[in-house]
Amino acid sequence: MTARKHIVLVNPTITKSQSAKFPLAILNLAAALDERYETTLVDGNVDPDFIATVLSRIDATPTSAVGVSVMGGPQLRSAIALSRAVRSRFPGIPIIWGGHFPTLCADACLMMPYVDYAVRGQGEETLIELLDALLAGTHEPAAVAGLSWRRGGAIVHNVRRTFSAASHTRTIPYERLGDPRRYLTRTYLGRRTSGYQAALGCRFRCTFCGVAAMFRGKTAVPPVARLERDLDHLTGRLGVDSLLLYDNNFFDRAADTVPVLEVLAKHGLPWWCFARADALVGLSASSWSLVRRSRLRMAYIGAESPSDWLLHDARKGTRADQTLAAVELCRANGVIPELSFMLAPPQDPEGETERTFEYIRHIKRIHPATEIMLYVYAPLPPAAGLTDPHVARAVDSLRDATGAPLVFPATAGEWAEPRWLAYWCHTDTPWLTDRLRQRIRDFTTVLGCRFPTVTDVRSPPWGKLALRALASWRYQYGRYRGPWELQAAKRFVRLWDPRLAGL
Repeated sequence: MTARKHIVLVNPTITKSQSAKFPLAILNLAAALDERYETTLVDGNVDPDFIATVLSRIDATPTSAVGVSVMGGPQLRSAIALSRAVRSRFPGIPIIWGGHFPTLCADACLMMPYVDYAVRGQGEETLIELLDALLAGTHEPAAVAGLSWRRGGAIVHNVRRTFSAASHTRTIPYERLGDPRRYLTRTYLGRRTSGYQAALGCRFRCTFCGVAAMFRGKTAVPPVARLERDLDHLTGRLGVDSLLLYDNNFFDRAADTVPVLEVLAKHGLPWWCFARADALVGLSASSWSLVRRSRLRMAYIGAESPSDWLLHDARKGTRADQTLAAVELCRANGVIPELSFMLAPPQDPEGETERTFEYIRHIKRIHPATEIMLYVYAPLPPAAGLTDPHVARAVDSLRDATGAPLVFPATAGEWAEPRWLAYWCHTDTPWLTDRLRQRIRDFTTVLGCRFPTVTDVRSPPWGKLALRALASWRYQYGRYRGPWELQAAKRFVRLWDPRLAGL
């Protein structure tokens, strides 16, 4: 029998080991590849020397390709470091990038000498077809949908790949990670919290969301039998006692949601999920009863803005009044809403930021336990073969703080520079002034000290109480400027930033 070709699949470092969750991207790739290829999985989130691990595995086993899952932001730097090391040590091995960053920035990836192929959108079938072509001696895989590559000095973008729900037919091979229990972490929800994704994609097309660019309005709900099987495995074999459900919009359609809620209610695990305000407002009384029985504890809702015109322009599809109604419903049903906001849009950065601050204060009066996540509005860059005219027009109109047209990075290396990492992480943009940056930092400090996140299970309770008291007068009177005493106190009481260490 001919030995199967060996492929190394890598999830570069993106977080600290104590925050690591199952690397679902490479797990799903392994599930798809394992019928035809031998795969090794390396996760930089739990292996501090993951680059050396990859190199040693290639040394030990002849390897036909290295696949790298890449998100924009901090993971980009570790992906670059890995790819450079592999190219230097093993110059003949193809390096294939996939994930959100290559989907949106395929050209920038292929401008780098250490990236040979960029997979756009869903990667399983594209990767299999590419490997089949390469190992058959075809060096110009023009027929592989969803692939970007180089022909001579030119970058070629093959046709888009159609949406697929094939991964719902496969079993996630958790055991390929060694001891899967090291991915079960203590959180606000429980002592052994697991990440899990049931549904694929999203049917909405928000202009700032990488998921929208990847799936272009497509979504698929898993068969209930698969969810039952996976939860039985997670709870029975691994001892999972709580769940982070990464479906991009869990409460999308009642016909799809109710069967899944019934499964979750049967297992009774405290859980967290993404949700939309309009979907929550549209839930029936019987569905809310199921929500309570299922033990939903927190729902992450993209509130984004108090201005309906901005929600419309960003193609969010919700209204500000629906956010308020969803907060009321969450309060009535024992759910903590975790609201994310996009500050400082390019149309009116200062005005919209101040309106958002007041809107947040109003929400806190309705439901004080509401969690607030503050980001800066940063539209996605144009995506090779994926950008529609609406998004392209919005991006073309962007200007920096001096009024000059905004020019996005041309290479992955440039995207890894600090100012562009900040753009990708929605923490800064070129059109912010120094005054507005400081205003956002000051408000974030006061708000975070007055209402420390409930997800912070490590800071001492006495410290959180002290910071709440210290910040109360500033929050009450809206005196956010220069909170020096809070900054000093935070050196002793290190509160979690929920954007970095939350669920």
